[in-house]
Amino acid sequence: MPAQTATPLSVLVTTLLFALFLSVTAHVAARNVLGDVDPRRALYVGPLPAAVSVVGGGFAVPAAVTVTVAFLLDAVMFRWSYEQPPRVVAVMTVIHAAVTILVGVVLGGIALLLSTRPA
Repeated sequence: MPAQTATPLSVLVTTLLFALFLSVTAHVAARNVLGDVDPRRALYVGPLPAAVSVVGGGFAVPAAVTVTVAFLLDAVMFRWSYEQPPRVVAVMTVIHAAVTILVGVVLGGIALLLSTRPA
């Protein structure tokens, strides 16, 4: 099977979908910490960490560097978007990471199960 190459469109769509996913999980984290919040604020949180992740993966940057930079940008965007003190931002960022991992594992498990179903 030939190696697949990424097209600019596939990179753009991947980044946008990942940004949307991170924005949804950011809203869940913000609601968990702050209560009822405007969901539009979460749309500011997702794009930068998503872009860092896609670019880091595309250029084979070590995962430790990519994850650290994305995590820090996540905190910066939470601080900017929700205007909360650093301690609250730290809690929101950790909860966002946990929610993102949990939802990602569940969706990955569902995809794996669906890929093994008989034709």
